[in-house]
Amino acid sequence: MKKFIRFNYEMYKTNPYSVPDLYEDMLDTFSSKNPAMEFCEAEFFLAYQGDTLVGRVAAIINHRANERWGKKTVRFGWIDYIDDVDVSRSLIGAVEEFGKAHGMENIEGPLGFTDMDAEGMLLDGYDIPGTMATIYNYPYYPKHMEEMGFEKAADWVEFRMVVPDKVPDKMVRISEIVQKKYGLRNIKLTKKKIREEKYGQRLFELINEGYKDLFGFVALTQAQIDQYVKTYLGLLNLEMVSIIETAEGELIGVGISMDSLSVALQKAKGKLLPFGWFHLLRVLKGKHPDTVDLLLVAIKPEYQNKGVNAMLFTDLLPIYIRNGYKYCETNPELELNSAVQKQWEYFETANMRRRRCFKKNL
Repeated sequence: MKKFIRFNYEMYKTNPYSVPDLYEDMLDTFSSKNPAMEFCEAEFFLAYQGDTLVGRVAAIINHRANERWGKKTVRFGWIDYIDDVDVSRSLIGAVEEFGKAHGMENIEGPLGFTDMDAEGMLLDGYDIPGTMATIYNYPYYPKHMEEMGFEKAADWVEFRMVVPDKVPDKMVRISEIVQKKYGLRNIKLTKKKIREEKYGQRLFELINEGYKDLFGFVALTQAQIDQYVKTYLGLLNLEMVSIIETAEGELIGVGISMDSLSVALQKAKGKLLPFGWFHLLRVLKGKHPDTVDLLLVAIKPEYQNKGVNAMLFTDLLPIYIRNGYKYCETNPELELNSAVQKQWEYFETANMRRRRCFKKNL
């Protein structure tokens, strides 16, 4: 498993655009500590030419996802290979055989155990540093996939927005109209609110509801929610989280953002020790980079496409401006998710990256 994780670091150690995962996080992801293992089966494969390690891949069957979407699909994830199609064929072949042995009928990827893992093979934007939540790969990767007969299952796009000097007037007007029409309000979280009013639980329940119809999404289990609340919620600067509630206190919208950790992770080289923690702590404790990552936006389904997103950004933009950010970057958004992409119309925007989930029948 150590070789499996480190192979990616070795392949990309001189690449200025790849953002490495933290080694300790990867060990936990691939171990029984990961709650997804309660409903996933997985095998991990390494490819060798002689004594030289030349590729890796994870074969995953997410039984809850297959049940939810009525499929018999084996996933491939965490795939890396040298530019030799014999290597990529051998890796995919191992996943296919694993899938067939378990009665699967098709193969898709790159996907993780769940949607909280990085997914999608990069198709363009190779000369732009990625975010901490995305995959980087060399341009020959998707060429190999096409040569092996794979086709498009879904594409994601990623955007960079220029932080404006002030909140756009149109956004302010829409925000005010929406607040009055639906009786909504912005609130800020505190550690006390999270602890006493169970906001961590409520946030992930909202994500489950808001994302339920997106490609491949499966609701997070209680064990997963507990893990994410414990592991990640404490890392957030709560000033950069915007919550929308009804007058009765019903949670209907959330926008979560944080300082980009891309440069810090590159400097850490995937390791917290001996000095990696220093680079991450500098960012987490207030040395702001020029970019803020928009980790996620989730809106309760009955409030989607009603301008609620404007409330999130009239709350967050003044903070971005005050902290001196120049850019906002989104995480991957499904290319057909026009409701999400419509919210960027207020900004000077560039489509920075595109990535793909490939599919093939077994």
